[in-house]
Amino acid sequence: MRRAELVMALFMAAFSVYIMWKSAELPVGWIEGEGPGGGAFPFWLAAGMLVCCGWIVLRWARRQSPPSRSEEPYMDRTALRVFAIGAGSLLVMIGLIHVVGVYVVIPLYLIFYMRGIGHHAWSVTAPLAIAMPVATFLFFEIALKITLPKGYTEPAFYPLYELLL
Repeated sequence: MRRAELVMALFMAAFSVYIMWKSAELPVGWIEGEGPGGGAFPFWLAAGMLVCCGWIVLRWARRQSPPSRSEEPYMDRTALRVFAIGAGSLLVMIGLIHVVGVYVVIPLYLIFYMRGIGHHAWSVTAPLAIAMPVATFLFFEIALKITLPKGYTEPAFYPLYELLL
């Protein structure tokens, strides 16, 4: 477990640096009258990820986290099953984005994961499954003017564009 934590933190740090480097080929700051530059979100998210990776390595060196003190194997049978379910459901989600759109896939994924995997109550799952696509729409489509894939549901968004833009 200890080795896996360090290897993953270093791999993700290297990946962060690569994403920052590639994102910097586009503007990463605010463009007057347009909004954030094309590389802004990938650059700043990768910068945040790099800081987090540095923090993980520091905690690993000090043996402050439970994984950094553990000599147990990284994945047992149960962990592998949970990983397969998580990765499989994420692949299905990504595959459905261009068919039914982000705003249909987000609540479906949240419901599957929160109810099916996490066994959370509907009183927690339903508000999040409704609020997340609304917040995502307002943030990306309205505030940042970044269009996300809507698939076959795109005509349903035309009235919202007329109302909000």
